[in-house]
Amino acid sequence: MSDATARRALATANTRRNQDLARQNFISAGALEAKLQEQASADAALQSAQANLAGAGQDLTRLKADRDALAQQRSTVRLLAPFDAVVTSRDAEAGSIVVAGQPVLRLIDPASLWVTLRVDQGRSAGLATGLKGGIVLRSQPRTALPGQVARIELLADSVTEERIAQIAFTQPPAGVSVGEMAEVTLQLPATAPALLLPNAAVQHQQGQTGVWRLRDGKPEFVPVTLGVQSLDGQVQVLKGLTQDDHVVIYSEKALKPGARVKVVDTLTASEATP
Repeated sequence: MSDATARRALATANTRRNQDLARQNFISAGALEAKLQEQASADAALQSAQANLAGAGQDLTRLKADRDALAQQRSTVRLLAPFDAVVTSRDAEAGSIVVAGQPVLRLIDPASLWVTLRVDQGRSAGLATGLKGGIVLRSQPRTALPGQVARIELLADSVTEERIAQIAFTQPPAGVSVGEMAEVTLQLPATAPALLLPNAAVQHQQGQTGVWRLRDGKPEFVPVTLGVQSLDGQVQVLKGLTQDDHVVIYSEKALKPGARVKVVDTLTASEATP
């Protein structure tokens, strides 16, 4: 660039001097034309040098950007786990090309294993975080491991009509495998005293839930309001009955209001067989 500028300055000075000589007729018109051509050539060389300099500046800017991008890419090549964990699967091998959002490794923190519990919506009253419970793994069917409800999912399963809760181990067991089936029993808070009936006594008539109560030796259908159910087949009766009422638990035939019935305290083996 400096050489082209110097050549142009020299050509300009020579042109001016030869123009003065030509006006005084000391040189011919052809000699002046040659000097003008030299100046034009020097001007073109300077413009070319300036264009090359601008191009080199653009190349330098691009190369700096490429260098910065490579430095940033190099800083992201190393994968750092956000916590101490165990690698459960490798979804990409060394040298593979991955795109943004594509999983490379799958990690599990053994100290944060949960059991997914599904509870029927109709029986989920009382389900709350912090409830204590026992977890029985299929691999350890005789051992109930302590746990508690750590989280209740806000979104229920509308297809199966179930609520979903996550049960955490109080102390994660050794050797547990991810994906293993488990049975969870939750300990609900103590309920207020109420009447109890076997589930078998509860019937459904014309969209109502109730029981067959004996009045003067004849059955009548009484709607009742039920509470929680226990694991031994008992259900709370919150409204509709008194402790002095007699209720039909099992009938060999379908009952009708006012029908004649024969009351027995227990069923024989032949009566209990459908």
